[in-house]
Amino acid sequence: MASVLVASNRGPVSYALAADGTLSARRGGGGLVSGLSAVSSEDSVWVCAALGEGDREAVRRGVAEPGIGMLAIDPGVYDDAYNGIANSVLWFLHHHLWNVPRDPVFDAEFRRRWESYRAYNRAFAEELADRADEGAAVLVQDYHLALVPGQLRELRPDLRIGHFTHTPWASPEYAHMLPEDIREELLWGMLGADELGFHTWGWASSFIAGAHIDSAGGVAAASMRSDDPWRGVRHHRAGGTPRRTRVHVYPLGVDGDDLRALAHTPEVDERLAALRAEVGDRRTIVRVDRTELSKNVLRGLLAYQELLRERPEWHDRVVHLASAYPSRQDLAAYRAYTAAVAELAEEINTEFGTADWQPVLLSVKDDFARSLAAYRMADVALINPVRDGMNLVAKEIPVVSEAGCVLVLSTGAGAYDELREDALTVSPYDVSGTARALHDALSMGPAERADRTKRLAAAATALPPQQWFLKQLEALRG
Repeated sequence: MASVLVASNRGPVSYALAADGTLSARRGGGGLVSGLSAVSSEDSVWVCAALGEGDREAVRRGVAEPGIGMLAIDPGVYDDAYNGIANSVLWFLHHHLWNVPRDPVFDAEFRRRWESYRAYNRAFAEELADRADEGAAVLVQDYHLALVPGQLRELRPDLRIGHFTHTPWASPEYAHMLPEDIREELLWGMLGADELGFHTWGWASSFIAGAHIDSAGGVAAASMRSDDPWRGVRHHRAGGTPRRTRVHVYPLGVDGDDLRALAHTPEVDERLAALRAEVGDRRTIVRVDRTELSKNVLRGLLAYQELLRERPEWHDRVVHLASAYPSRQDLAAYRAYTAAVAELAEEINTEFGTADWQPVLLSVKDDFARSLAAYRMADVALINPVRDGMNLVAKEIPVVSEAGCVLVLSTGAGAYDELREDALTVSPYDVSGTARALHDALSMGPAERADRTKRLAAAATALPPQQWFLKQLEALRG
């Protein structure tokens, strides 16, 4: 039994199964891992899904580490819930990514997958209910587990339940594309929590506004007033007890000391030397993203292409270091997008490249050491998502950049509100405007660039991961 519980799709440990049957464990990092380390391991439990055969074998053998509740959910149910709903419906919903003339289609197959999503969430709720002490604090993570708070509330009304959404939240108008019963189930799943957390007030207010619009479903009142200490939603369902769910904003930052230490390991130094040999004394524009549709990699490349077309003075004087890690390649839309990124990068290199200059150095594999090396080299950081929960890369690059960098940041990034004063801000759809911002960034003098970078780094480290976690826990317990 535990007094503090965390629930997330991915856990802090993953297991690999060797050909000879031996299991090896690999521990991950991040805000939740460091945050939970501040709580006694005897009093805490992390509930997560078994993601691969190694994880499932660890569950079968009962060798999971103490304090970790790994759920071996049926692979078919998991695939329907994770790929069929979480990544193909909820992700597209919250990021406003649907191609509306064609998508979404809410048919019988969608309903079948939603049943799996409900069952997947139920498995988490039941495990949490079984492991929680009386009055324990439970912190549920992200859109994968949006139904857990409501399900857990029914099983254990004594618990203090929090939920944090790492993505944006859909606008009320966009959310109304969902079937009414599904939208209400999603809303009441979230309202099972005592506390809801978001990265930005924009995403939080979208949730509150949506709850208020759906008041016919039983919501009594919704408050978005900045001077209201319980900003959130008062609600009740027919025959139920009135309750309230408070909404808070916790803009996740980075741990500057840890990040700088990671960026100066021998492996990163080796990658840095190789990149410098390729780049020479040219300026650098750096971006690091997954090939996620919301990251807007294609328009970023188009802006760089327009920069080179309209500003020939930058020919042979700048290199675009672009890391585009393949993402969700089991979904056709993502495979096509990844291929389009590679094709456009090659087109730019063909149009402008010379024997001595390759305008785009594109990496399409997950290479964290190379990314950190690129951070250190960055003269300009290009972060132009269409819609993003936070985008920590926008915070990481100014912390690590050695000569100081200019941040070109779109209004769609969750980090926009915190960083906009010291960034060059652009519309994510305005390719020409982004090209002009890249020119201005490359042209900026070193003193102004250094001053901006210093202020960006201070903002980026204002709420590092451990404080981010503990602040939520404190609010939930309070």
